[in-house]
Amino acid sequence: MLHVDPISTATSVAAPAVTAATPPPFTVTSVFTETRLDSWLAVGLVLAAGLYLYGVHRLRVRGDRWPVARTVFFLGPGLGGIAAVTVSGLHAYDTALLSVHMVQHMVLSMIAPIFLALGAPMTLALRTLPIRPRKRLLAIVHSRVARVYSYPLVAFAIFVVNPFALYFTDLYRYTLEHAWAHELVHAHFILTGCVFFWPLLGLDPLPARWPYPGRALLMLLSVPFHTVLGLTIMQSTTLFGGDWYPSLGLTWSDPWEDQLIAGGILWAGGEFVSVTMLAVLVVQWMRHAEREARRIDRELDRQEARQRAAEATA
Repeated sequence: MLHVDPISTATSVAAPAVTAATPPPFTVTSVFTETRLDSWLAVGLVLAAGLYLYGVHRLRVRGDRWPVARTVFFLGPGLGGIAAVTVSGLHAYDTALLSVHMVQHMVLSMIAPIFLALGAPMTLALRTLPIRPRKRLLAIVHSRVARVYSYPLVAFAIFVVNPFALYFTDLYRYTLEHAWAHELVHAHFILTGCVFFWPLLGLDPLPARWPYPGRALLMLLSVPFHTVLGLTIMQSTTLFGGDWYPSLGLTWSDPWEDQLIAGGILWAGGEFVSVTMLAVLVVQWMRHAEREARRIDRELDRQEARQRAAEATA
């Protein structure tokens, strides 16, 4: 079995630089009672939802159709999933329980980005923006930076390396001690997930998008990633974050048991999400094949009609 421990420097700090406020015992009720709406992320979610709905409204006003499923995906599991783990009462426990932080990790980096990509917000913007902003957006999409970061192998490397760089260095302890750094990690999770899933599952036009067999292969390679990370956390003989969690003095939680649960969440959750992603990709692949077959049939029919017309003329 794989056995990797966080570096010893993470446990060498004597005490947390900043003592977190001790939350009440974690219950289902506390998820609602500890909800906050004063974070910058909550403002960003409301703004994103408003802009998306305004774009859909503009399309309907001029008589264009926008699939309802895309709107549901973007607002529901997409933006709603982000809100469920950052605006709800879970935020009160994300620096007190490693297991809660791992739930945030899964939702922000894997679940929410998938549905944001399926919502096709870039396509919506291209269909509703005026000519000049539309050209600027296209210039950004087709820029060299966008091409590099949206290239599947680059996105895969970023997606895989980032969690190990966070949890197995002093960086994770730093994010526990500084609220702004912890919020920045949340935004980084979302961005990393979008960079990885948008070229694979997204419906928006992106440069250098791989064909479906290549995307499916990359999906398969990502399946064992969270399994390895989850098992590594479960087998670790040192606590992540050093003595941060024991120093909180939570009488209702054992840091060692919570770390075991956190690893299990990554292991089981990662397997489930990866298989679901692969299923979504296969469905998209099948639909693409059906559309391509219909296109070929129409082209053959046109060629046959032209041939008959030429024979009749002769």
